[in-house]
Amino acid sequence: MTYSKRLALLILIDSMIVTFSIFMSHFFLNPYVKVIDVMMIVSAIVLLLTHHLFSHFLDLYRKVWRYASLEELLGILVVVSASILITAFIQLSFFGSVYERALTVTWMLHIILLGGVRFAWRYYNTYGIKLAPRRSAATTNNMERKRTLIIGAGAAGQMLARQMKGHEQEVELVGFIDDNFTLHHLTVANLPVLGNSDDITRIAKKYAVNHIVIAMPSVERSRVKEIITESQKAVKNVQTLPMLEDLALGNVSVNQIRDVSIEDLLGREPVELDIQSISNEVQGRTVLVTGAGGSIGSEICRQLLKFQPRKLILLGHGENSIYTIHMELKEWGVDAELYPIIADVQDRERIFEIIELHQPYYIYHAAAHKHVPLMEANPKEALKNNVLGTKNVAEAADQAGVKNFVLISSDKAVNPTNVMGATKRMAEMVIQSLSSYSRTKFVSVRFGNVLGSRGSVIPLFKKQIANGEPVTVTHPEMTRYFMTIPEASRLVIQAGALAKGGEIFVLDMGEPVKIVELAQNLISLSGFSEDEIPIKFNGIRPGEKMYEELLGENEVHDKQIYPKIRVGLNKNIPQESLFGFLNTNIEQFSDNEIKKKIFGIIEEKESPISNMY
Repeated sequence: MTYSKRLALLILIDSMIVTFSIFMSHFFLNPYVKVIDVMMIVSAIVLLLTHHLFSHFLDLYRKVWRYASLEELLGILVVVSASILITAFIQLSFFGSVYERALTVTWMLHIILLGGVRFAWRYYNTYGIKLAPRRSAATTNNMERKRTLIIGAGAAGQMLARQMKGHEQEVELVGFIDDNFTLHHLTVANLPVLGNSDDITRIAKKYAVNHIVIAMPSVERSRVKEIITESQKAVKNVQTLPMLEDLALGNVSVNQIRDVSIEDLLGREPVELDIQSISNEVQGRTVLVTGAGGSIGSEICRQLLKFQPRKLILLGHGENSIYTIHMELKEWGVDAELYPIIADVQDRERIFEIIELHQPYYIYHAAAHKHVPLMEANPKEALKNNVLGTKNVAEAADQAGVKNFVLISSDKAVNPTNVMGATKRMAEMVIQSLSSYSRTKFVSVRFGNVLGSRGSVIPLFKKQIANGEPVTVTHPEMTRYFMTIPEASRLVIQAGALAKGGEIFVLDMGEPVKIVELAQNLISLSGFSEDEIPIKFNGIRPGEKMYEELLGENEVHDKQIYPKIRVGLNKNIPQESLFGFLNTNIEQFSDNEIKKKIFGIIEEKESPISNMY
């Protein structure tokens, strides 16, 4: 039903209720009076007009009555009371008296009928045309339906329960679990609250539960992680609602239930952004993202569009990936101009030409080779792409007067033992050196492994599980820091807004995660046991560390400059060695010579210097 038709129907129904209420009250109090006097006619007109007027101003006709609650009932109470008071004032002003008893009865009928119609509509949308929720003959086979337990009897859980009652062919609701002991042994949304989270396994067994939904979108993620772990001990089929930040405002729908993901088991709280400061920097500006077709680069583009840039330049080397993100963003229907550009950051002349032509206000440099074993075998390519490519883009930004340049770096740049990490550290050194004299604010952002990015362990583990193969882990003690792609992208954008020039920003990434535990969780989430999908240890690969770091000992700064974000100390850079090497013909060196040169430069003495924080 369109909005105009819905509005007309509500006005018609309300008009009938208002008219019926006032005349019914008159005849109820004066059963022997058969004549309707002028005062009653005037009162009816005033009541009708004021009712519709107040309903409009209080948005009563815009309420979604399918989710009607006490808030909507309060709105009805205000509208009716205001209408009655104005009608009483009109009666007193024009006729010298007030029909107190008639208006009192009208007020009661008015509220009862208006509220009744709307809550009847809510009941109809929840249960259909039936006196109480019941099982149909076609759905009596319990084996065909999910016996569902909802964790969380709050607002989200209640709305979810009402939605699920409209899908009785698929689910049979057993009850709620909630840690609020005052709800125990009571009913919520016509379902019993059976106990707290410590009782999940016992209750699931007692009531033959085979499906658990966690409806706790506003609870800390560390707590949600604990409840997911407990629920998985009880049943295999565990689902959850998205976190509060991901939910559409005002509604929780059944189709928003999703399977528990590996991200849920990290138990990490979301990074809160300073929306205003980012909007002030990005809105109406031209922004360029290199590596825009990659996992991080494409997510940075998605996040940036929320801040309404005037122009977004999608630069990448792979035509398929740039085409894909360009088509995706076009479908969003945003006002920003989208420019897909195929270019290699190693092509210095082309990069200078692009940046000079588009004059970006911001550059987010995500283009890089990141695969550790591959870069260990191809050090020259790692150097050309990660260091010389960064140098090309950064120097072009300096020449064009770009305001901010944000380099996406890695935790592997700290005390690097592999070529990939060493080239990332050299890239940081390049932009820190440029920052010492440039008008452009150059900053780096370091973070750990990104879940689900191309080349990460998660896609590999998933492929191995899907093929029924053993999951390969390098070492039982190997740990890594992990974050989600959206979280990493938000940090990069926030760093741009915080930049003063020369900083290395680092996210407080919580506790590192053992790779073997990640593999175990993924096997469990896929519905298998370790007997069915074993874990195989194949040894540490060339260049890999057992543990990763985010800041070296001489880089740490005590102060958080933003919640969950730290900044490293500025350091002297061996500029002569660095640029002397980079300005030579790299092709003349062998792979072994490249490795020696890279590690020799980054191991030169780097002492902390004064810091602006």
